[in-house]
Amino acid sequence: MASNTESVLASLPDVFHYTEAVRRIGERPLRLLVASGAVVPLSGGVYRKDEALGDDDLIEIAARSARATLCLRTALEHHDLIDDIPTVIDVAVPRGSWTPATQARVQWHHFDARTFEIGRETLQIPSGKIGLYSAERSIIDAFRFRHREGTEMATEALKTWLRHGGQPSTLLATAKAFPRTIAAVRSALEVLL
Repeated sequence: MASNTESVLASLPDVFHYTEAVRRIGERPLRLLVASGAVVPLSGGVYRKDEALGDDDLIEIAARSARATLCLRTALEHHDLIDDIPTVIDVAVPRGSWTPATQARVQWHHFDARTFEIGRETLQIPSGKIGLYSAERSIIDAFRFRHREGTEMATEALKTWLRHGGQPSTLLATAKAFPRTIAAVRSALEVLL
């Protein structure tokens, strides 16, 4: 029985959708795998193999939206630029994109499609990858949303980034794509340098 379970599991990717599993192995074997604990349901038809360890929330977000990109407080925390631990995951998608329902606590942000790719990198997770904004882009976004997130977060992130060797010229080069924010970034740099 164990070897049969292993062969069935081998035919599935680490993270998969219900329809993909039914197509590959059938509904009954999927139910048996879930009941045995070999497959873990994440939410709404997304599953992962039990041995595919990782952040289930990020796996779910990446499975739901291919363009999902960690941003703002979540990205700043990932780059160790702020001390607080976010209570929700900040995720950006291009403006006009559909925002899926998730079990993970997500704050969806719709960024302008023309600037969406600026500073966008990828972060490897068990299911593949998810987008992540660079430290520079995350600082700029903190200044862009300082009316909602507070000026303290943006200033703290900038201070920490400079202490870790961040180059103001790189930050200003990225900030040029966001004309409404460049003055605030320059002003903060002048005070801190």
